[in-house]
Amino acid sequence: MDVTIVGSGPNGLAAASVCARAGLAVQVLEAQPTLGGGARTAADPEFSGVRHDICSAIHPLALASPFFAEFDLAARGVGLVVPEISYANPLPGRPAAIAYQDLERTCAGLQQGASWRSLLGPLARNADDVVGLLLGDKRSVRADIPAAVQLGLRMLRQGTPAWGSLAGEDARALFTGVAAHTISRMPSFVAAGAGLMLATLAHTVGWPVPVGGSQAIAEAMIEDLRAHGGVLHTDTEVRTPPAGVVLYDTAPTALLGIYGDRLPATYAKLLQRYTFGPGVAKVDFVLSDEIPWADSRLATAATFHLGGTRAQMAHAEREIASGRHAQWPMALGATPYTADPNRIDAQGHRPFWTYAHVPAGSTLDQTQAITAIMERFAPGFSDIVVAARSVPAAHLSDHNANYVGGDIGVGGNSVVRALLGPTPRVNPWSTPIPKAYLCSSATPPGGGVHGMAGYYAARTVLKREFGLEVPSLRP
Repeated sequence: MDVTIVGSGPNGLAAASVCARAGLAVQVLEAQPTLGGGARTAADPEFSGVRHDICSAIHPLALASPFFAEFDLAARGVGLVVPEISYANPLPGRPAAIAYQDLERTCAGLQQGASWRSLLGPLARNADDVVGLLLGDKRSVRADIPAAVQLGLRMLRQGTPAWGSLAGEDARALFTGVAAHTISRMPSFVAAGAGLMLATLAHTVGWPVPVGGSQAIAEAMIEDLRAHGGVLHTDTEVRTPPAGVVLYDTAPTALLGIYGDRLPATYAKLLQRYTFGPGVAKVDFVLSDEIPWADSRLATAATFHLGGTRAQMAHAEREIASGRHAQWPMALGATPYTADPNRIDAQGHRPFWTYAHVPAGSTLDQTQAITAIMERFAPGFSDIVVAARSVPAAHLSDHNANYVGGDIGVGGNSVVRALLGPTPRVNPWSTPIPKAYLCSSATPPGGGVHGMAGYYAARTVLKREFGLEVPSLRP
């Protein structure tokens, strides 16, 4: 084999497809019994007609990521349903704040919609440039200076105590909920950047729901890889370095066990000091009926930020960053069946995907905490729950070894690591180990199902190791 990819998450599969399309012999080695990493879907153990998304469920970047924009999932038969409501933030004692795909409709529903329009209108008009800046490799000068200025000014406001410049408690909660995807203290630059990108996509391409679950995205990538000669192996844990060029879609710390004393001493020390962030505790519910939302408009939404007000969410994120469980944790929920009715079985059972932010390595079951949150916004929720499948943060790595302590960002959710990578290097996808590269979300541009870390790592490999150009990704 010319190239081995260790790990079959979206970044690993992206790297594999790029290399295979360039004419190289490629194999993918996956330790789990199924392929897809953070984009897998599995049947409920009791209600087989209900399928749960193991990690990601909603995909704002499935249409907008430069990798997926060229790869074109829709042209490959992946159904991507874009809900009218991109995401919603229920609020205590008042109507929910709702981000429609239609920016003007969103503004009309907020107390001070002009402030939301001022924040996101210019970015929505230049969405491609915004995504290009935030998912770019940060190592080349881009021509879209006006977009960079607009984005930079908004990151300064929303990433510092000046974030109060966004007017209206409902709008503040709406932005804080989307920024909280980074699982970091707020305000912060990393949360502001992610929040601005995701909110911009909400008002442009929308937040698509893949028909059949996230596995559909992984399967399209796997099919393309196989069509170009790639070979995939499951139940294959890598304990020693594979021959040839290797790209690791793993946590950087995995290299400590694989290479041992063959690692350069300085690099080994940096990896030993590598830190992971707070975690998430997953709870997959099986429901017997529609959620009885107090705000009936939420019945058609597919994505929910369930942390309450801005103050409550910011407090919860500070608590977990300090190693304490929040009494009301920041929680996210998704009802993919509202966009994809085929996710409802013949008896009316349906999946409700949730997770709560918790301290790293938490062993606590968050079923009760999330149920209590839902009862605030949907009284009677408990009556429609027929099963709950809980995975505490400490056990997420059983399903995906990258999620150390439950950190689904693999330690990459910081401004420094988004720029420099897991250890400071001019090329953050490279390592000082000959023929060994990193392509996981621990490398730039960080977390999310976008394929860009894999793309950049493969681009590096093609140039450095084989003297090849990046091939077309089009179907």
